[in-house]
Amino acid sequence: MSGQAPARAAPSLGGAPVLRVDPTLPTPPFEQIKAQITAQRASGELPADQRLPPVRRLATELGVAANTVARAYRELEAAGIIETRGRHGSFVVGTEASARSEATAAAREYLERARRLGLGDADAVGLLQEIIDS
Repeated sequence: MSGQAPARAAPSLGGAPVLRVDPTLPTPPFEQIKAQITAQRASGELPADQRLPPVRRLATELGVAANTVARAYRELEAAGIIETRGRHGSFVVGTEASARSEATAAAREYLERARRLGLGDADAVGLLQEIIDS
């Protein structure tokens, strides 16, 4: 026996297990949660407006710390995959809205990196225009 807990499945949102965390993988648990929610959204297994389990409940079901699930949810929200609606919980965002949100996040990351490299905003936009025109 390896001494590590086996992967645990969360109860389903509507049938089959939705998420699993495998502590034997080198991928951190929060990344596993993010990747699975992202993939299930892309495949349609998690439709738009599907409510996700509350952080504490999912953490308990997966055998991870609440901060682990909270970090996954925060990063998913920053990427436009889910949105938090106050006390109502976290919900899957539709793919059209998410595509724009993800593109906006990518544009922000590009601009921040261009600035770190010493480029001005006009130069960064000019590089994008060159790519578009090519």
